[in-house]
Amino acid sequence: MKYYIGIDLGGTNIVAGVVDENYNIISKASTKTNLPRPEKEIADDMAKVSVQAVKEAGISMEQIEWVGIGTPGIANSEKGIIEYSCNLGFSNTPMVEYIKKSIDKPVFIENDANAAAYGEYVAGAAKGAKNAVCITLGTGVGGGIIIDGKIYSGSNFAGAEIGHTVIEVDGPQCACGRKGCFEVFSSATGLIRMTKEAMEADKDSVMHKITAERKGKVTARTSFDAMRMGDKTAKAVVDKYIKYLAAGITNTINIFQPDILCIGGGVCNEGDPLLLPVKELVKQEVYTKNSPKNTEIVIAKLGNDAGIIGAAFLGNAK
Repeated sequence: MKYYIGIDLGGTNIVAGVVDENYNIISKASTKTNLPRPEKEIADDMAKVSVQAVKEAGISMEQIEWVGIGTPGIANSEKGIIEYSCNLGFSNTPMVEYIKKSIDKPVFIENDANAAAYGEYVAGAAKGAKNAVCITLGTGVGGGIIIDGKIYSGSNFAGAEIGHTVIEVDGPQCACGRKGCFEVFSSATGLIRMTKEAMEADKDSVMHKITAERKGKVTARTSFDAMRMGDKTAKAVVDKYIKYLAAGITNTINIFQPDILCIGGGVCNEGDPLLLPVKELVKQEVYTKNSPKNTEIVIAKLGNDAGIIGAAFLGNAK
């Protein structure tokens, strides 16, 4: 049996997992990222949780084939550096070099959304596809593109920024500097913003009652829960969100025409109330609506494990 280490480096947590050749995670270890702090300290903790995960797996480091890292930001997989990550505060960080000083194994690095997409490709919702796109609806909108079994990251390692394609010119401001990005509307953050705007306009909406019961916190679930209770304002929010999500997905399909497009992130826990109307809108709008074969849209399967599994197999991804 062959074993690999996959590291998911996040702004909140560092998680390392030992993954076997059948894509099963057999152990995990984690620690807080504790930003901001020196990049070398973070690298040292990444190595420590990797060693801990190997120990908990009941195997030795000699049995590990390689280490893969999924990181926010622009990861130069050729030079082994994190060129830029606003979330981590990194600039031209030689992360592969740092890890190799502690773990004498081949080390690979990739953007975290790309790693998660690769995880879904080898072991999740996109398994068996030749070409796949994965879109993650979280704080932002992350994207990962797999072409002929390989991660596509562009000529400068910054490819697949699907969230920063504009779907409404001069729309709301995006953190990237543009206005009206896909991310502004279809991230969980965007859904929460639209929910708050609707609540401000309708003081009688059931969404106020739901929010009060949740200690005043508006979440990505608020509008969906209120819609199920018959609230018309909440349904208008959900319909608007789904309209924008379907537009972004349609654009992506029109460009790449993948076998499978999977969507992940906490919003996708809504299941069919989200997926079915999105699929119907895409079916109406996609350029290939009259073609015998069209992209299959599915919900991602691996959740938070996608990044670990994908990182663990980065040695096969280029």
